Amino acid sequence: MSTQVTPDTADGWTVLHQMFSVDWSALQTLNRDQVQELTSSFCEILSPWLNKSDHGQSALFHVLGHKADLMLLHFRSSFELCGEIELALARSGLGRFLTQATSYLSVVELGMYRATVQLHEELTAEGLEPDSKEWKEQYQLKLSKFKESFQPRCYTEIPEHRYMCFYPMSKKRLGQDNWYTLPVEKRAELMLEHGMTGRHYTDRVKQIISGSIGYDDWEWGVDLFAHDHLDLKSLVYKMRFDEGSSRYGEFGPFYLGLRLSPEKMVEFLRGAKS
Repeated sequence: MSTQVTPDTADGWTVLHQMFSVDWSALQTLNRDQVQELTSSFCEILSPWLNKSDHGQSALFHVLGHKADLMLLHFRSSFELCGEIELALARSGLGRFLTQATSYLSVVELGMYRATVQLHEELTAEGLEPDSKEWKEQYQLKLSKFKESFQPRCYTEIPEHRYMCFYPMSKKRLGQDNWYTLPVEKRAELMLEHGMTGRHYTDRVKQIISGSIGYDDWEWGVDLFAHDHLDLKSLVYKMRFDEGSSRYGEFGPFYLGLRLSPEKMVEFLRGAKS
């Protein structure tokens, strides 16, 4: 098999992460009723999206640290809908007190390394000529069945856990540590090892991977959700020892958020704990 086989992906929601800094000084000039009015109109825009629907879902988080104050996570059925919510929030009354510190665009993605390898082996065993018309037709037919089984995970809901960690990452392309020059079988092996580490945390940490190649500066976005923040720390730490991460992983900034309900937004904006 060619060492340059490209693994397929199963794709779902388009994803927009928005990180905002709050203009606390300007907000302090407003009384509680004014803050309430601004918050109500802001949450009114979000309210149709707080529960999962066929078109998507949104969630709010209080970000700890200096990188941002507020994070909004949007799952949508299209980037057009991501653009609509982005503009609606920017044009809201509260929008003038928010500065977007950064953002991230991606698409919920399930890597199909094992399925890709399996299908190539099956078609080879059937005697089909690689890249022939019949090969391509059979490959797409078999692949569609895999993708169909992944649909519930591609269009998952946003977990309701207390803590959320987001970070972008890429695979190295440096000299001997070039992920993209490895044989697909080796990449599949390393991804399986990485996945097995994560499976030890399935009852404690919910993980959503989104692909961002062609959409943003890194190659993937990672969202982790847990009720205990130490589970997030433990999972990321242990995954660092997997060869797929230790040798080939590069990581961007990390954001830790506390789930924030719309009912708590007024207290949050007036400086109370979330």
